[in-house]
Amino acid sequence: MNNQSSNRSSSKRKALFMAAVAVSRFRSAVVAAIARRPTRVVGTLYGRRRGHVQLAFQVEAHAEPLTLLELPTPTDGLVREMAACGLMRIALECDRRVSSRGGPGLAEEPAWRVYCNGRHLGWAVRRECGPEDWKVLRAVEPVSVGAGVLPAAVAGEGEVMYMRGRFERVVGSKDAEAFYMMNPDGNGGPELSVYLLRV
Repeated sequence: MNNQSSNRSSSKRKALFMAAVAVSRFRSAVVAAIARRPTRVVGTLYGRRRGHVQLAFQVEAHAEPLTLLELPTPTDGLVREMAACGLMRIALECDRRVSSRGGPGLAEEPAWRVYCNGRHLGWAVRRECGPEDWKVLRAVEPVSVGAGVLPAAVAGEGEVMYMRGRFERVVGSKDAEAFYMMNPDGNGGPELSVYLLRV
């Protein structure tokens, strides 16, 4: 009788332990799923016609950019390519650093290799948001989705072209993020996708 009682008690403890493990795993899966849910950000591509494209992502239209990158592509060249191909995939790659203290956050990496629809274009650099950048971002702040041209503030400076929209930000890991432009009409796939990868 004592052996049977002991076995039942042991089985009960094992069942409770396994149930606790299952609950813990389920909770971890839910937390991971919540952490990786897409969030929406504002993305703006802008630059003078013959200057380089600037790419900014903001949590809100008035907020400091999460990241501001200067791409190697001339603004008018990128506009022509987007008009010609319709779909644009920009992949930004940086090298993983070996450090006991860990490296910077993905959006804080200073330099990136740039690929546009699979073609290597050169290097992008992370920049601080300066007065000229804020001037552009403030000017387009009321625009939720759209593209246009801002007139030159001073003769000879050149017009500023811009494209702005809502993006879904998907964090795959600390080394991978993706930004997908959302179509306001809900039809078709994203016209522009930007990938940040640490390799």
